[in-house]
Parts: sequence; structure tokens; C-alpha cells
Amino acid sequence: MPEALDPIAEAHRQWSARWPEHADHMAAVTSVMRAQQLLLSRIEAVLKPYGLTFAAYEALRLLAFTRTGTLPMGKMGTRLMVHPASVTNVIGRLESRGLVGRRPSPDDRRVVLATITPAGRELAEEATAALNESAFGIAGLAAAQAAEITRSLHAVRVTAGEVS
Repeated sequence: MPEALDPIAEAHRQWSARWPEHADHMAAVTSVMRAQQLLLSRIEAVLKPYGLTFAAYEALRLLAFTRTGTLPMGKMGTRLMVHPASVTNVIGRLESRGLVGRRPSPDDRRVVLATITPAGRELAEEATAALNESAFGIAGLAAAQAAEITRSLHAVRVTAGEVS
């Protein structure tokens, strides 16, 4: 049986023939994008029995990590690295399930606070246990390999200006 063609390796070969000085960068970006698709699919499969998307899980987990279970929605967007409209959408869906509540801040009525409910905290813990059990979809990688990926991608984030 012939070995399956790796589309990224083939793209690298094609790029190398035409733009050799850019082939490695193209392959790196394409590899990261494909890995993101694969990992998100695996993570969402783990979270599906809990009725959560990865975005909703991240919001619940962020709130569960806080001392009071409450954060301003704007701060959630910054910490989750998403647009404020995305936070509003996710929190709205979680609120409709009774997992999160929203209320104006007593200090500044322009600020909306999101608070995790006991049911939300319980679901966050259950989903976290499932994600930990699945090793976040990369159980086949050693911890040292996962750490190396994190270090390598940190360099990308620095280059992109997201972190220093």
C-alpha cells in the first residue's frame, strides 16, 4: 500500500521550486494552521458531551480560576484574547444554561460582570477532568515535546507582537 502524501510536504516542495527563500515559512504557518484545526476538533469532541465549545469552556474555566468567580467581561476578552463581541456571545449562551450570571458592576454601571454559578463551576471541573484525561488531544506527545511546542510558538507570538 503506498504511503499517503503529506499535503504540506508537497506544498513545501512546490514552494521550494518557485520561492525557496519562503518555503520554510509557508510550511511552518500551514503546519500550525492544520495542527490548530486537528486539535480544536479533538478538544471539541471531548467537550461535546458537556454541551461546551472550547470558547465556552475557556470562559467557564477562566471564571472558575478567579478568587470570587467574577470578572468584568472586558477583562475576560483580554485574558481570552478574543473580541468583546465573542465574550458577549459565549457568556450569553452560558447564562441561558444557568452556568453564568451577568450583572452591572456596583462600582461602575458601564462595566458588566460575569459570575460563574455553582452549576457552571461543577461543569467546568467535569470538563477539565475530561480534557486532562485526554491530554488535550495530544496524548501521543511526551510532556517535553509539548513544552517544546509551547516554547516554539511563544517565539511566534513574540514575533507577531502579542507578547514580549
